[in-house]
Amino acid sequence: MGLFGVFSKKNDVELSHNASLEAGLSRTKESVFRKLGRAVAGKSKVDEEVLDNLEEALIASDVGVDTTVKIIRRIEERVKRDKYLNINELQAILHDEIEAMLEENNSGDVQGFDFAALPYPYVIMVVGVNGVGKTTTIGKLAWNYKQAGKKVVLGAADTFRAAAIDQLQIWADCTGVAIVKQNMGADPASVAFDTLSSAKATGADVAIIDTAGRLHNKINLMGELAKIKAVMKKVVPNAPHEVLLVLDGSTGQNAFEQARQFTKATEVNAMALTKLDGTAKGGVVIGISDQFKIPVKYIGIGEKMDDLQIFHRKDFVDSLFSLKND
Repeated sequence: MGLFGVFSKKNDVELSHNASLEAGLSRTKESVFRKLGRAVAGKSKVDEEVLDNLEEALIASDVGVDTTVKIIRRIEERVKRDKYLNINELQAILHDEIEAMLEENNSGDVQGFDFAALPYPYVIMVVGVNGVGKTTTIGKLAWNYKQAGKKVVLGAADTFRAAAIDQLQIWADCTGVAIVKQNMGADPASVAFDTLSSAKATGADVAIIDTAGRLHNKINLMGELAKIKAVMKKVVPNAPHEVLLVLDGSTGQNAFEQARQFTKATEVNAMALTKLDGTAKGGVVIGISDQFKIPVKYIGIGEKMDDLQIFHRKDFVDSLFSLKND
């Protein structure tokens, strides 16, 4: 399914989407349930020992300490209010509390884009360290936008590495979209300026700008990203409209540190969590959303083009707990 197939009603394609999501989260789900099973072994009701064991299980699933504490407090409140909770109810309660937390943390369902109401062109600046799947995410975004009938141009503003330019060129060729690039070592802001100028001149709907993924000197990173943004505004006022931080979900707690660094370096307003299919650390999606209050907009659950999916909190939590939508 294309990324914006969410406009359609539930059908065989959407069911396939949900099946792909469940398959992509299978390792995390298996790990979570194994840990939950140990947490409640031999118990008939939710008591202090069960909550202690549940806390350990969530932390071990890379939900994060602070977010885990919030979840446990929520469940403790339910226990106090209801007086008695059967162990069999714990899974459903955990499901409901995590979904509610994702909603409160601004990770709401993204229903797609109404291009009539969006700036033209819509500018996305993509940030993240090397190796997290940033270039692949850009390529898949380009493909999905094109599948939705949109004209896309890519900007190779990661001029620090020749390989980054070459990789983005490969994705441009693969997806059949335009690319603006210069030689290695060129000014990234100049590439961004040229990309947006090209997007306006050719009537592109979407411009996606790649940026350098290095954190060894945060001051230089902040300066470079600020310069790119300032130059883009000269071509498209209020650009970039979206600053998308790409994180590798399989790195667990390391993803939290990357999020801290990049949210300090620039104004991130959307996140993509990649490589969730190859890890048991999918709980990081919950913790990242909670700690940074930035919407998780996309999740990567496989290598295929349509395995980059728009994040829906209900579908995510349902798949994690094997609950089906009506």
